Amino acid sequence: MDLTVFGATGGIGREIVRQALAAGHRVTAVVRDPARLSVTGDALEVFRADLTDPEAVRPAVAGRDAVLSGLGARSRKDAGVATRLTRTVLGAMEAEAARRLLVVSAAPVGPEPEGAGLLDRGVRGIVSAVFRDVYADLREMEAEVARSATDWTVVRPPRLQDKPLSGVYRTVVGSSPAKGNVVGRADVAHAMLAMIDDPATVKQGVGVAY
Repeated sequence: MDLTVFGATGGIGREIVRQALAAGHRVTAVVRDPARLSVTGDALEVFRADLTDPEAVRPAVAGRDAVLSGLGARSRKDAGVATRLTRTVLGAMEAEAARRLLVVSAAPVGPEPEGAGLLDRGVRGIVSAVFRDVYADLREMEAEVARSATDWTVVRPPRLQDKPLSGVYRTVVGSSPAKGNVVGRADVAHAMLAMIDDPATVKQGVGVAY
C-alpha cells in the first residue's frame, strides 16, 4: 500500500513508519524537521511541511491508500495542537478526495469501558482532570474528524509505554478494553496498520490496550 504518516517523528508515528516499511509498504513521512526522523528505507519518502497550509500538504496525501496520524500534544502546554494540525490534514485529504484516515486520540476521551472497577474509574477521573486541556483538544479533534468526508478511525490508547512490539493486545470497537490501563507505542502502531483494511473500524472509535 501507499501510506502517508503525519507526526512521523513522534513515538507512535515513528513506529508506524518503521513497521509499515518492514511490511513492504511505500511510506510518505510528513515532518517539520527531517533530521529528527531516524527511520530510513528505500520505500520511504520524507515530505517536509509545518502543517499550516492544507494546499502545501496535498501532494503528500494525493493517491494514497491511507493516511495515518500520530499528531498530538507532547505536554499540557501543547494543548490545541491536535485539532489545529488535524484540521490541515483533513483539508488536504478532502481536496484530494483521499478517504482512509486513522488518527490517535486517548482512552479517557471515549466511553468508559464495561466492567471498569471503582479503582479504574477513580484513576480515569484523576487523569482526565489533570490533562483536561489536552483531552478537550482531543475531543474537538475527534469531532472535526467525525464531521469530515473521510472513512475515519479514531484509535484511543490508555497510558503509553516505550516497549518492544508484542503483537499481543486487545482492541474494542466503540469502547476500550476493560482494565486496559497501559499499552506500548509499538503495539498501537501495529494495531493502526492492521485496522487500515478492517471495515468494522470505519467511522468508529477503537480502544487498544493490554
